[in-house]
Formats: sequence, C-alpha cells, structure tokens
Amino acid sequence: MKIKKTEFPEKSILFKEKKDFDYVDSFEGKLANYNRNIDISEIGRAFFTSGPKWGKKMFAFRNKAMGIFGLKTGSENETKQTERSFKCEVGERAGLFKVFDKNSNEIVLGEDDKHLDFRVSLLIDRGKKHPEENSLAISTTVKYHNWLGVLYFLPVRPFHKLIVPAMLKNIISRLESEK
Repeated sequence: MKIKKTEFPEKSILFKEKKDFDYVDSFEGKLANYNRNIDISEIGRAFFTSGPKWGKKMFAFRNKAMGIFGLKTGSENETKQTERSFKCEVGERAGLFKVFDKNSNEIVLGEDDKHLDFRVSLLIDRGKKHPEENSLAISTTVKYHNWLGVLYFLPVRPFHKLIVPAMLKNIISRLESEK
C-alpha cells in the first residue's frame, strides 16, 4: 500500500480556513477494493490505535516534557479508557484530542492551547462509481499563537512527517482486514 503526500483536500471541513493556518500537510492512501460502507467514527477510533510504537514513546516523552511548561498533555491511561467508549461525537475527548467537527465523511480532532492550536482531519473520499477509488486522507493544520508555538513545532515537524504516514498505513491495513 502506498501512502503519498498530497494537496490539502478541498472536500475537507478545514479547507475554507486553510489560509489562516501556519502549517498544513496532507497524506493520502487508497483503500484497495474496499466496498463496505464504513462509518467515519470507526476511522476516528482506529486513529487512536494506529500509531507506531516508537511514535507512542515519543508522544509519552512529549507529554512529560511539555507538562513542565504548563502545556496540555494527554495521559496514556486516559486515552485507553476513553477508546472503549469513544463515540467520536463533537465535543467528546480522547486523551489530548477533542472532536471539533464531524460529518459522514470526515472527523476533525485537535486541541487549542496557549502556544498553538492544531487540527487533524480524517477524511474518507468515497469513489462514487468505483469502490477501488476510495481513499483516506489525514491532514494536519497548526496555528501558532506565540514564539513558544513556533519553537515547540520546530523539532516536532520532522517526526510528524514520519508518524502520520505510518499511522495512515496502519489505519488502512486495519480497515481492510475488517472487510
């Protein structure tokens, strides 16, 4: 399965605000011969269990380090407890992530903090005529509030570009195995 960097999807809820963000990226993968009707909440829940092990360790380190500076963190235990009952409804939380928006094709997760705001869009593009044209995109947006936001994201950016494609690949593998 090939994951590729792509343009920010025009179909995304976040697209109209794209010009207001300081950082934007998007990765896409095809859902091979995928024809079952998937609920966007299933994709939202899969997001929380799809991170590579090394990415989870980095996130745990990030939480410890950033907690010292008074920034929001997501407890690993809190996320695991929430996954069981997480419905992916607007306003609901799973660890650090809050659901900001949702429709039948997209769920937008993220957080607002004093140094920056970020959003993660999980968007399924369903091939109308051909199921083999279905794809899933993960898009990320960041809006800095101050120099701490810029400084914070500087070392995060290269790892983000590695973690997100790995997560997308894992999500798609999981969804395809549940055909």
